[in-house]
Amino acid sequence: MDARLRRVNKEIADCKNDKTSNIRIDLVGDSPFHLKGSFPGPEGTPYEGGNFDVDIVIPDSYPFQPVKMKFITKVYHPNVSSASGAICLDILKDAWSPVLTLKSTMISLQSLLCSPEPNDPQDAEVAKHYMTSKSSFEDTARYWTEIYAGGPGSKSGRVASSGTRDDIAIAGLDPQHVARFEGLGFARGQVIDVLRRLNYRGQNASKISEDRVVEELLKP
Repeated sequence: MDARLRRVNKEIADCKNDKTSNIRIDLVGDSPFHLKGSFPGPEGTPYEGGNFDVDIVIPDSYPFQPVKMKFITKVYHPNVSSASGAICLDILKDAWSPVLTLKSTMISLQSLLCSPEPNDPQDAEVAKHYMTSKSSFEDTARYWTEIYAGGPGSKSGRVASSGTRDDIAIAGLDPQHVARFEGLGFARGQVIDVLRRLNYRGQNASKISEDRVVEELLKP
């Protein structure tokens, strides 16, 4: 058994034996070098009550090269791509050290959900939302936790009563803003896409003229 395999097997066993961290690591298939990690959302954050899965690939030169991790569960967070699940975290890049383990790296991901770094974003649009209106950002992150991570539900009041997914809430927009431009004859999906890209949220909405929005909506 090579050193990499011995180390990975030990780290998986350590996670299984640790009943306090709530970090789980399981094999995806037969290979011990492709894993799925999971952890609960941190208490006191919009991610509380959710369960977040992470895809883990162990490189050939582990532990001298960082593990490759990305979120499987969709997460609304400045340092996580809302499209691909890619993560912006220093220890997954140049700050990696061989003393780090799968469990400690997963705990760092959990901590990242507690402390976003919007000035070093993976998802620029989400970072703009966070910096423009933190309360609106938290509503949206909480809603994503409900619909994607099995969370307890949004307290924002914007969750669709039918239990279906609300595209406006997913985008973190004000329904009244969307309705205003829908009333001009534009399709809802188009309005949501443009307002999201323009960060038409909170106080920032007052800085963007209606003509500017219409101009964007009219672009082919």
